[in-house]
Amino acid sequence: MAKAKSRKSAGAIDMTAMCDVAFLLLTFFILTATAKQPEPLQVDTPNSTVQTKLPESGLVTLTVGKGKVFFGMKDRDIRLRTLELMGQEYSVNFSEDEKKRFSLIDGFGVPVGALKQIIAMSSSDRNKQDLQPGIPMDSIDEKKNELARWIYNARSASAELHNEDLKFAIKGDAKLEYPAIKRVMDVLQKQDVNSFNLVTGLRSDNF
Repeated sequence: MAKAKSRKSAGAIDMTAMCDVAFLLLTFFILTATAKQPEPLQVDTPNSTVQTKLPESGLVTLTVGKGKVFFGMKDRDIRLRTLELMGQEYSVNFSEDEKKRFSLIDGFGVPVGALKQIIAMSSSDRNKQDLQPGIPMDSIDEKKNELARWIYNARSASAELHNEDLKFAIKGDAKLEYPAIKRVMDVLQKQDVNSFNLVTGLRSDNF
């Protein structure tokens, strides 16, 4: 008599451990992620197919839009030393707490005299649209052309701390007329900064 064959049941895979790992990773990334802060001066950059990446350090970004210029630095130590040099030049005393808070600010656009008020604000208040009037730069008097002084002192701070030349990038609005960008270029070129990047958005050639 033939022996009946028993059916083999399909093996089950316990996914409990995999689910635990997935949730742990998800929790880690949520807790460690930093929300992107709104920019105080939002610009719509022109499109380009060039994909050259800006350096991660040693960079100053000059954002131009709505007739305003904003100044941003990548390196916190250079940012802090530049503030100290500007304070000495314009006779503004910044406390240690103000220096620490300023070192966390990516970009700003106010005269030196109004910098303390901006530093004291929270990040969300500071980055409200149209709150900051821009850095003065249209004066013939070099002392009143604060953009030129920020550039000069930032370069001095970089040379002092890292013995390196700063790199510069101009981030302009696509709808902005060329003379506004040209004024910023003129400020750079007066300090023999003749090489700088123009920040653009990525354009696809697929139609």
